[in-house]
Amino acid sequence: MVSHAELDLLAIAHIDCDAFYASVEKRDNPELQDVPLIVGGGQRGVVSTCCYIARIYGVRSAMPMFKALEACPDAVVIKPNMEKYSRVGKEIRERMRALTPLVEPISIDEAFLDLTGTERLHQAAPAETLAKFVRGIETDIGISASVGLAPNKFLAKLASDLEKPRGFSVIGAEEAETVLAPMPVGRIWGVGKVFQKKLEKDGIKTIGQLQTMEAAELARRYGSIGLRLATLSHGDDSRLVKPERGAKSVSTETTFRSDISSFETLRPILRNLSEKVSSRLKKSDLSGRGITLKLKTADFKTITRARHLGDPTQLADKIYAAGESLLENETDGRRFRLIGIGVSDLEPADRADPEDLLDDSAARRKNAEIAVDKLRDKFGNSAVELGLTHAARSSDKPRKS
Repeated sequence: MVSHAELDLLAIAHIDCDAFYASVEKRDNPELQDVPLIVGGGQRGVVSTCCYIARIYGVRSAMPMFKALEACPDAVVIKPNMEKYSRVGKEIRERMRALTPLVEPISIDEAFLDLTGTERLHQAAPAETLAKFVRGIETDIGISASVGLAPNKFLAKLASDLEKPRGFSVIGAEEAETVLAPMPVGRIWGVGKVFQKKLEKDGIKTIGQLQTMEAAELARRYGSIGLRLATLSHGDDSRLVKPERGAKSVSTETTFRSDISSFETLRPILRNLSEKVSSRLKKSDLSGRGITLKLKTADFKTITRARHLGDPTQLADKIYAAGESLLENETDGRRFRLIGIGVSDLEPADRADPEDLLDDSAARRKNAEIAVDKLRDKFGNSAVELGLTHAARSSDKPRKS
């Protein structure tokens, strides 16, 4: 039961599935229902998500796997099955769109919804419509979700986190400042751990403290983000719920069993990842101008380096070339536990890889790649391999270097 003075006036919602990957696995295997479950990589990987039983032991998302297993040695570990999770996520997303066309996905398992004006369609206020929705996906799909209902996106997202799992929380406009005041400043959208520490160093630990400060003073101290702090701390957020606009980037990464520092050892792995990204772009009829290299050091520090191409590409050859040059600048003896490559600033494929008048060999490399793609489509990915990518496949068990 939910009661609130503004219940029938609120229409902005944030829906977040509870421990989504773990919930899907428990749904598909009832034997896992009452055991601590971790979805993630091997000993060298990190926790993608975990069930609420595992969370009792201190396991959290993004925690290194070895630390998670130290905290919860009896946990069952399952490798992520992204194809299955994506399928379930799309099924839930379609049900969201049946409620309102204004659905803004945040990830595979969460989204903002604007149900303004839907009362006539559903013969119910947004709160009742949302309650029926989460009950329906739990009954029909076997996945529970939590709902936050509020006058704007910022408050809706905060509300959905208040009573997980299977929560339904409401924050109204009149009570927003009071609800926000005792919360730590890290609960404000855009305030990460580093900036939170900076604010705390300046003596600002709670949102209530921000509420007492003038916007001009916050802007003087912290620039544009200071103005955001001034607005959000009072519960004001003018951002609209924007319908899905498609993928913003295509990327992949891999975690090594042993740390690697050698550029020559990392090159073939990067080439293999570039081919995977290229394949996904081609199958989706997409291309992109932004190339981003991701590295994670042995002490879990994440490094990202980016390059912007003059023309959009979907070719593994160009993705790899940009990534390789970025990688070469970073291989200075540090040991890495992860490498990834991604393409962003996506555009339709018909704009990709125009003829390069300054590079006579570019057309030959492009034609060769297209020919290899056709052979792989017909005979499988291992039908044709470059010497470099063969080395990458051989290094699925990367050696120390």
